Amino acid sequence: MKVLIGGFSTESNAYIAVKNNITDYNISFGEDFLHHFAPADIFEDEGIELIPSIEAKSGPSGVIERDAFDYIEGQMLKAVKNHLHEIDGIYLMFHGASQVEEIGSGDHHLAREIRRIVGPYLPIAITCDPHGNLSREYVEDCATIIRTCRHSPHTDQEQSSRYVARMLCDLVKKRRNIHSVYRKLPMMFEGEMSVSADEPVKSINLYLDNLEKDPRIMSCSWHVGYTRHDTPVAGCGIVVVPRTEADQEYAGEQADRLADFIWERRRQFHFTGLAKEPEEALSMTLGQTRGPCVITDSGDNVTSGTCGWNTYILRQVMDLPKLNKSILFASICDPQALRKLDALEIGDSTSLSLGVGWDEMSKPVNLDVTVKKKGDVINPMGSRDKVIGRCVTVSVKDRPVDIIVSNHRSGYYGEKQFELAGIDWTTYDITVVKLGYIWPELQEKAAFYIMSLTGGATWQKIWEIPYKRILRPMFPIDDI
Repeated sequence: MKVLIGGFSTESNAYIAVKNNITDYNISFGEDFLHHFAPADIFEDEGIELIPSIEAKSGPSGVIERDAFDYIEGQMLKAVKNHLHEIDGIYLMFHGASQVEEIGSGDHHLAREIRRIVGPYLPIAITCDPHGNLSREYVEDCATIIRTCRHSPHTDQEQSSRYVARMLCDLVKKRRNIHSVYRKLPMMFEGEMSVSADEPVKSINLYLDNLEKDPRIMSCSWHVGYTRHDTPVAGCGIVVVPRTEADQEYAGEQADRLADFIWERRRQFHFTGLAKEPEEALSMTLGQTRGPCVITDSGDNVTSGTCGWNTYILRQVMDLPKLNKSILFASICDPQALRKLDALEIGDSTSLSLGVGWDEMSKPVNLDVTVKKKGDVINPMGSRDKVIGRCVTVSVKDRPVDIIVSNHRSGYYGEKQFELAGIDWTTYDITVVKLGYIWPELQEKAAFYIMSLTGGATWQKIWEIPYKRILRPMFPIDDI
């Protein structure tokens, strides 16, 4: 028995100034793909041969250029056609939040085209991110099995991929004509309001775990959705997969109950941890007597696709009449400024205009700085720790402020990122990072952390975004 595998992962923020092209992808084929395919051993243990097509992963970025998507889709569809005569199933690793020029959801388009080739009955299993959008056609017509990971941050991605792999192995060996059941919920939430360690997501995940113990249910999942492009498929959704054909109606009943359970808790969703307007967020942090402290610049959250170039909080700090706390900015992306700094030696001083000036949030700041450290930039989310850029840390003259200046956006949520920059963030009183909710490695060492509700491409107040194409009414945009 043989299963074809493929991967396509992109989180597309339509509100940033750049588009996602083919150079933004980490692409692998053949043995390279198999080497880092987490559930490979499960298929091997079941005596099922894997046929790799293409895996294309990028970090969160902008809308995908059509040519880039056409290449990725073309390679995957070519593999499906070439191996159609011998495959018993297909395993796809998607994200769910892609947006392609002229097409819309790349995930949905790919699944639709694959289903068109293989026909209505070949098992197709999809594992995906909870911050992705669904549609009835995608879930019920294209996918046989679809399941997302449970936790945000996504600490259970590998666990989820292995769970789906076991389900697909069972299905290709014991074929049943089952279909995933979909329910759309008229709710939209940011990831920062749906952290799995907090309510109501904690209770929702417990409900899902218990439902998967039901012998008539193969899997179930709740998809938060993605808010960073205006699309008719935006909003929360749930998926329930029956065990057998005889359980199809029962799965529908359970989907209705799950939908009601989540809907009844819609007013419980809230920002996890402290979240304050920028002025109060900075004031509260400066008032802390213990460190290290972390401020997340939530309107410029690189892990949700922003450019990481906003200077708003830096300008807040520079406008303070007096500063008695040491502050690290990790980081501010400005390729032109990085080129100037990287040409200098450690210890050299210079004047610097920092900020790309694309909009009000990225307005340049004039600084006198000294080069302190040089290093590399990685993005663990999309590049598997591959070096993707350079960074230089500078110290601001007459201020206890250091800034990691980079030529590539990075969220700085992991220790390895700081290590490659040559910086120990825990030695600073305050560290400002381009994130939304705080990530575990930072949270573990932070004495205090707060989310600053800054403006930008990941503005948290989605109820004030002028969506035109989404389902209405939609909570919390509408009070329903």
